[in-house]
Amino acid sequence: MDRVGIRELRNNVAAVVRRAATGERIVVTVDGVPTAQLGPLEPATGPTIDDLVAAGLAVPPRRHDRPAPPPPEDAPVDIRPGSVLDELRGG
Repeated sequence: MDRVGIRELRNNVAAVVRRAATGERIVVTVDGVPTAQLGPLEPATGPTIDDLVAAGLAVPPRRHDRPAPPPPEDAPVDIRPGSVLDELRGG
């Protein structure tokens, strides 16, 4: 891991960010003390079931004939919870 002082970072921010975007991890120092780290963004999604099965951390499903989950429904935004409860209670 390369180290970059805060002054050098300020003077060369575009170049340092480009280096981080390519996968390099860069430690930013203030007065010689490591303070922050620049690096590439991690993927937003976690591991998939296939990844976990391949790593031996999960067991694959035994059944593959289950129906797909129903599509999500849009909930109305103009209904008050009290009126829904009254309707459910029969009032």
